[in-house]
Amino acid sequence: MHPFVETSEIRVPDALIDQVLGQHEARDIIRQAAMQRRHVLLIGVPGTGKSLLGQAMAELTKVEQPEDILVFPNPEAPHQPSVRRVLAGHGQAQKAAHQTRAYRANESLRMLIWVVVVAIVLVSVYFAVRDQALTYLIGGGIGVALVLWLRRYMLASPTVSIPKLLVQHPAEHAPFVDATGLHAGALLGDVRHDPYQSGGVETPPHHLVEAGAIHRAHGGVLYIDEVSLLGLDAQHHLLTAMQERQFAITGRSPGSSGTMVHTSPVPCDFTLVLAGNIEDLEHLHPALRSRIRGYGYEIYTHESMADTEENQWLMARLVAQEVRRDGKIPHSSAAGVQAVVEAARQRCGQPGKLSCRFRELGGLIRIAGDIAIREGAQLITAAHVQRALTWSLPIEEQMLPTAPQRDENL
Repeated sequence: MHPFVETSEIRVPDALIDQVLGQHEARDIIRQAAMQRRHVLLIGVPGTGKSLLGQAMAELTKVEQPEDILVFPNPEAPHQPSVRRVLAGHGQAQKAAHQTRAYRANESLRMLIWVVVVAIVLVSVYFAVRDQALTYLIGGGIGVALVLWLRRYMLASPTVSIPKLLVQHPAEHAPFVDATGLHAGALLGDVRHDPYQSGGVETPPHHLVEAGAIHRAHGGVLYIDEVSLLGLDAQHHLLTAMQERQFAITGRSPGSSGTMVHTSPVPCDFTLVLAGNIEDLEHLHPALRSRIRGYGYEIYTHESMADTEENQWLMARLVAQEVRRDGKIPHSSAAGVQAVVEAARQRCGQPGKLSCRFRELGGLIRIAGDIAIREGAQLITAAHVQRALTWSLPIEEQMLPTAPQRDENL
């Protein structure tokens, strides 16, 4: 291990892919997959860096032609809104331009209606005075009432013709969308229910359309962890979206008015990163897995790594990374890092190995940092890590009669 006094001396790389520890082969494959836009299946125990690999892939993905996606009303078929693509950053401008035109047209029509009303009043009064006949006034009143009644149909809400900005993409980097645990509507898109479907107070159908995670990930990375939570039907739709690179949006709640709305296909050219445990493979749709194997990579994230000086140095870097990521705990002394390395040996349970379950080790580092803050210490020491080992025990171990007791002075 390189000599150091405290972890503030250790340089933490800015690129997420370089922050991935203990998964050298996975890191190389992710670099290649990002360059070639390949799908990836990550399998391994929790806390071994799968989500960080997914985020790193989005960071490495080259942005070619980022797009905003708008949904427009379809006058010929109102329940079949049309979808258009524009360059990223232009979507809001297009929406604003349509909004300005719609309000100006509405105001012009409103002024014309009042001109007609005034004209009817003036004409009826003129003839009533000239001929001394009240029938002209009565007729004029009926005409004014008729125009005002028709006004509600003539003056449609300006929002009817204003498009909705469905997806707004950043122009400077590829989007990363974590769709873990989302239901079908949130994943594939949905159309909200409109309780007012008539009488002039209904919402225009295209304004009820909501983009799904697959659409928001257009041009970037769609990350789904715990794939076993994704039903086979949703996996089938996901496979269709991957193959077609576009997926129409319709209402997905039975009995909702949104089921009547069906948009034209919405772009969703994303790179899929699926993650899970080895047990999740049996819940994976065979066709979806075949698609990934045929057009991407399967990666196993290792649970342990060799206990070498190089990997002990990576543990020191882990401490520095977690301190920077947390932002609320102090740096660690060299002795504190050695205590973390010893904890990684014990948690691995294999001779000559260190644990790669970095999320658990990160939790240990944060607890040790909290204890150091409580004591007013400038650095995390080995004693803080030792106390944190007790505080970080899982519930099941805390319930055992032999569980160590926490220091009451803390």
